[in-house]
Amino acid sequence: QVQLVESGGGLVQAGGSLRLSCAASGRTFNTYTMGWFRQAPGKEREFVAAIRWSGGNTYYADSVKGRFTISRDNAKITVYLQMNSLKPEDTAVYYCAATNRALVLPSRTIFYDYWGQGTQVTVSS
Repeated sequence: QVQLVESGGGLVQAGGSLRLSCAASGRTFNTYTMGWFRQAPGKEREFVAAIRWSGGNTYYADSVKGRFTISRDNAKITVYLQMNSLKPEDTAVYYCAATNRALVLPSRTIFYDYWGQGTQVTVSS
């Protein structure tokens, strides 16, 4: 059974940085696509970033390009989301997701089969 455990959320001032971690277990992930999504109160869950474990191709939402970086650590089986220049509108619960499907649109929630429990990120102005 795939398990995804997020950590690293918290309260930060605008302009600050946080690094989220997603520890994965239960499978061999070298064929997986891993994604980060977020959901603010009253809004739909939205795509933030994704990475293909094999090859390391990355994808970003326009709203975070140049500020966020997704990466993975093969030895630790962990995916990271480095978030810099944070803005109040980045406030949300951030979720890690995983899929082993062959054909995936990384930005679409429907393609992901496994989700973590989420971690809260709050950016104060």
